[in-house]
Amino acid sequence: MKWISKLPPVWREAVEELWRRRLRTLLTLLGLIFGVGAIVAMQAVGEGSKREALRMVESLGLHNLIAEVKPQDEATLKESRARSLGLSVADAHAALAVVPGAEKFAAEKRVRTHTVFSDHGRSDAQASGISADWFELSSLQVAKGRALDADDERALAPVAVIGHQAAAGLFPGADPIGALVKVNHVWLEVVGVLADRDLGQDDFEGVQLGSESNRIYLPLASARARFRFQPQEDEIDRFLLRLDSPNKLAAGAGVLSAVLDQRHAGIADYQLVVPQQLFQQHQQTQRIFQVVMGAIAVISLVVGGIGIMNIMLANVLERRREIGLLRALGARRRDVIAQFLREASVICISGALLGLVFGGVLAYLIATFAGWQVAWAPVPILLSAAFCALVGLAFGVYPARQAAQLDPIAALRQE
Repeated sequence: MKWISKLPPVWREAVEELWRRRLRTLLTLLGLIFGVGAIVAMQAVGEGSKREALRMVESLGLHNLIAEVKPQDEATLKESRARSLGLSVADAHAALAVVPGAEKFAAEKRVRTHTVFSDHGRSDAQASGISADWFELSSLQVAKGRALDADDERALAPVAVIGHQAAAGLFPGADPIGALVKVNHVWLEVVGVLADRDLGQDDFEGVQLGSESNRIYLPLASARARFRFQPQEDEIDRFLLRLDSPNKLAAGAGVLSAVLDQRHAGIADYQLVVPQQLFQQHQQTQRIFQVVMGAIAVISLVVGGIGIMNIMLANVLERRREIGLLRALGARRRDVIAQFLREASVICISGALLGLVFGGVLAYLIATFAGWQVAWAPVPILLSAAFCALVGLAFGVYPARQAAQLDPIAALRQE
């Protein structure tokens, strides 16, 4: 091969020696390739999962505490209402007043939506009444038009901001701003369209995500005034409470829980969600997965190292006369050790490079067939390649020393 001739003589000799035994060398490389490939693929999938989880948690708000209604059957709900009125805007105001670091809150009330249509089309979108700061606390952006504000709330304005998917269904090929949409029996003027934010899934760690792209938002007061709700329903379905620092979330969750327990007379008709803890829980699960996969990859690398030792010991036995001749011509023991370590290095470097390629291909195959995200972090990839090289060299030292300690005269007499 032409590229071999361009190498320095000492390295060319090592490559040529391994190339003469290429089938044996290839079999030895497999353990290293699979080991490095597993580490690279695991890192890529793990990093992609971490970024995807962070993106979903950010949709809930990393600085937020979330109090939401706990689902109850009719009998339990009736019993609860004897002592608790359920989740309300007053609960949110009380939490804002006493939770350390609380900056603002936003509340939501879902509307039982039966029909949604406009002059241009129909949609299966669901409607929600929200307070003015909901978009800010939910990290939602308005792509066209404007967001809902406090003036809309005070005036009970019949206006709405619709999601990207809802806009596509209700106004195909038309500008929705200023147009009318009918939700159940109520006509609403569209004043804004949300930017598309496809999270890829509807829940995270058991918590329902918003499906904002297929939702219609109107002012909370307008929703309460214009739509019918059951007498025993909670005033709101959930509220977000934003704190000024994520370091205060744990303490704030305890205070918020105590406030709601007191206001609800100890009735557990609500549940508290801390998005930051959901992310930490996801990361803990991910770390367990990475430890297991890492252990498998390390075992594969060790097996590959044992393979290197085997092939190098076999090479020593087959080349006893060559080694004896080198020693007889004046080669020192360290020269023999260096020669065999170079061959081990060639195997290690080749295994690491091929493993990186295999790992990249494996990561994208996983992403394609399993629907997982992949992302790359250079440090773990470089560390895996370096660890592969160290394993190979460590297992190549013993055969190299064995070759150097051969008696030249006995080696030359070897048939």
